[in-house]
Amino acid sequence: MKEQIGFERLTGLIAFARAGALGSYTAAARSLSVSPSAISKSIQRLEQRLGVTLFTRTTRSLVLTAEGRELHERALRLLRDADELEQVAMRSRAELAGTLRIAASFPIALHMIAPVLPQFCALYPKVTIDLRLSDHVINLVDESIDIAIRLGDLADSNLLSRRLSPYQMGCYASPEYLAKSPAPKHPNDLTGHKTVNLRYQNTGQIFRWPFRVGEREIEIVPSSAVIVDASEAVIAAVVAGAGIGMATSFMASSLVESHKLIPVLTDFSVERHNISAVWHESRRSNPAVRAFIALMLEQF
Repeated sequence: MKEQIGFERLTGLIAFARAGALGSYTAAARSLSVSPSAISKSIQRLEQRLGVTLFTRTTRSLVLTAEGRELHERALRLLRDADELEQVAMRSRAELAGTLRIAASFPIALHMIAPVLPQFCALYPKVTIDLRLSDHVINLVDESIDIAIRLGDLADSNLLSRRLSPYQMGCYASPEYLAKSPAPKHPNDLTGHKTVNLRYQNTGQIFRWPFRVGEREIEIVPSSAVIVDASEAVIAAVVAGAGIGMATSFMASSLVESHKLIPVLTDFSVERHNISAVWHESRRSNPAVRAFIALMLEQF
C-alpha cells in the first residue's frame, strides 16, 4: 500500500508541476499524453493529501495560490533532477565502447556468459566482447582481463568480487538409462548403477560427489566405468545413456527442459554459493565492467 501511495503522490506532483508551468490542465494533459480529467484528479488527490489548495480556478484561468507557488518551485526542481538523472543514464550508455575482455572456464562461458551476450550487445552495440576460456586461474592484470567469472572459493587477493546466485549440485540420468534401471532412492543405491565421473585436469583427482543427508553433507566417490576430464563430456556421456552423472544445475537445466536429462536423488542435492565475478581495482570505474556485472546479477 505504501508503494501505491508513493506512486500516486509522484504522478500528482508531475501533474501539478506541468499544470502550474503551462497554465492549464489541457496543456498539461497534452504534454503528458493523458486526459485533462486525469490531470485534474491527480491534482485533487495531491491537494487532499497535502491539505492545501494549490490553484485558484476560474473558467478562464488557473492561478497558483501562495502555498501553490512555494510548492511549485520544489516540484519543478524534482522534475529537473529526474530529467538530469535520465540524461546521465543515457550518456552513460552512449559512452560504453571499446573491448570488454572476459575470462571464464568453459562451462561458465558456455552456460552462463554466452546466453547473455546477445542482450548485452544489443544494449551496448559499441562494445566488443573478447571472451577467453581457460580452466586455469589466470592473472587478470598480466592478461589484461577486465572481468572474470570464477567457480569455486576465491583465494585471498587484491581483486574485487561479487557473488552471483547460488546453484544446485545434483545427479542426472537420461530417460533411456532410467527406462532400464529404476532411479536410485538414496545415494547409497548408486553402488547398483553405472556412473560417469570427472577427473580434474589440474590435479588428476577424481571428483567426490557431495550429498545433503539430513543435516550433514557427505561425499561419495562412486565406482565409475566412465571417467572423463571435462564436465561437458560428463554431460554428453550421461545424455547418451552411459549412466548417472553429477552436474551443476546451470549446466543441466536446458537439457532437463528438453527432456534429455532427468534429475535423480533431488532430495539429496546440495546448494553452492561459489560463482563470483572478479575484477581488478583498476577496472572499478570501467562502465562496461559495471554494466556487465549488473546484467550478470540480473540474470543470475
